[in-house]
Amino acid sequence: MSGEDGGAWQIVHVPGRPPVPPDQQLTVNVVAAQIEQPKLTNTIIRRLSQIAPLEDLHHVKRVKKKCIEGGQIQLSVILCLAPENGDFDGIPCDVKDVINSYQLSPFVAKVCKYAASSKEEWVEQCKLWPTSYHPPTYNISGITGFSEEDSQSVVSFMKYALELAKSHGNVVVNAAAIVDPLSNQVIARACDEVCSLQTPKTEASAECGGPGQVKTSISCLHPRWWVDEQTGRSSSFCHPLRHAAIVAIESSAARDRRLFPDVRYKDESTIEECVLSPANSQVKRQKTDANDVDNDDKNDTAYGNGDLSSRPYLCTGNDIYLVWEPCIMCAMALVHQRIRRVFYACPNPSAGALGSVHRLQGEKSLNHHYAVFRVVVPQDVLDKVELSMISGS
Repeated sequence: MSGEDGGAWQIVHVPGRPPVPPDQQLTVNVVAAQIEQPKLTNTIIRRLSQIAPLEDLHHVKRVKKKCIEGGQIQLSVILCLAPENGDFDGIPCDVKDVINSYQLSPFVAKVCKYAASSKEEWVEQCKLWPTSYHPPTYNISGITGFSEEDSQSVVSFMKYALELAKSHGNVVVNAAAIVDPLSNQVIARACDEVCSLQTPKTEASAECGGPGQVKTSISCLHPRWWVDEQTGRSSSFCHPLRHAAIVAIESSAARDRRLFPDVRYKDESTIEECVLSPANSQVKRQKTDANDVDNDDKNDTAYGNGDLSSRPYLCTGNDIYLVWEPCIMCAMALVHQRIRRVFYACPNPSAGALGSVHRLQGEKSLNHHYAVFRVVVPQDVLDKVELSMISGS
């Protein structure tokens, strides 16, 4: 996708599991056997499905079909997982009964441990044992592809975040913009507010075209800088939690309180807590006429006083645009806020939580998952941001 700034903008999905070279996929051993009488195949499979289901290998086909000389078909079936010691004596008794009943000759075979995430992986898997391949599908709108209009919108909001980051003059900071896709508006924005340090050009800033010898306060790149800063000298402005994403979330919450002044929580003297039913949590937010977060005050009356069911639940359904990939703390905060999609421009090789070091979006134990995309910014655009940061313009 070419932009008016020249060069190509790209929106790259960052999956929850890192890509694995097709020839380096993890495998597990299984006990298999050839079926000498093909007409017994269905009977054997039904029996094995009851006594030895392959619960963690649903992507692996139970039967392998191979053409041999003379055009004949040779069938092999997976009986069960292989015992850890490799001794057939460890095979379950029920499976031994099947082996004896149908006079099977067991052998050990290798199958791929995980389902293929690409056609290339699938082709390589089938060289060991046939597997099923289903192109990934997602419940999140926009993750499987972007229309031209959607792409332009993503680029526009990423440019907004880049402009916000360079607004601090010669101090390089992370910037965050939370966007309501229903109204296509920025509802909250923020920059890092932790501390500033004089540092040389880092590996991370080099990768994203950042400047050298500028004051750097990209909190997510070095989450523990504030400790060193406080140890080195007494400073009143160092705060460990004032990362751009956290501050933007705080700003979004303040906006909701302002737009819904008559909505009160059960106990405002302690922690503000909003409990919504599953139906109410999906209520669409009303659209406003604002073009930017700065115009929110003009639209307070458009929301009215409302009730609890009409108030947005945290940041459910919203997107966030970040100049730098967030750290673990910020990524978890976005999980708790029910963010729908995360877009970032620059990888964070030292502490990135969404692709560079960790992949929090693929952690199955979490109760919410968002889609993650890296927006590859053309170099000439990054150069403009860099020059602006250095000159302070």
